[in-house]
Amino acid sequence: MDEGDFAGRLDDIERRLAERASRPAPEGLTDPDAGSDERWEARQVWGHLAEFVGYWQEQIESVIAAYDGEPVPFGRTKQDPARIAAVEMGRQTPVAELVGRAQESLAEARRYLAGLGSAEWNAVGRHPTVGDMDVEAMVERFIVAHLEEHLDALDGLERQDA
Repeated sequence: MDEGDFAGRLDDIERRLAERASRPAPEGLTDPDAGSDERWEARQVWGHLAEFVGYWQEQIESVIAAYDGEPVPFGRTKQDPARIAAVEMGRQTPVAELVGRAQESLAEARRYLAGLGSAEWNAVGRHPTVGDMDVEAMVERFIVAHLEEHLDALDGLERQDA
């Protein structure tokens, strides 16, 4: 697999980001994530969106750089202080700024992924809770599906507001 296989979903994500950015942030709290009791305001979701794509791209880059046939440790858990700080930062930062950061980091990730060859896509990392994953699985779980999940959470807040 390569970046082209994710292209349609990333196009949809970019469209959804732009649509959400054009509307006021909804009120209320998100539903909790599966296996978690975290519930966020829309601004917290935007804070997380603005931070995590760049974080996971850096993690993927480090796995690729260090991969020598053995899984490379990478990643973080939900208790990571930098993750928590980024979520909380969303409460104080204008949504337009957060949206811009999210869009910029997504564009940068797309450029980066487009340059990967098959060896890079097949590098393997070891996440502390998920275990061994190749780059394709990392991109799917920590970037593409993760963006979709949080955009769905914003959709849910909009439905609650309606």
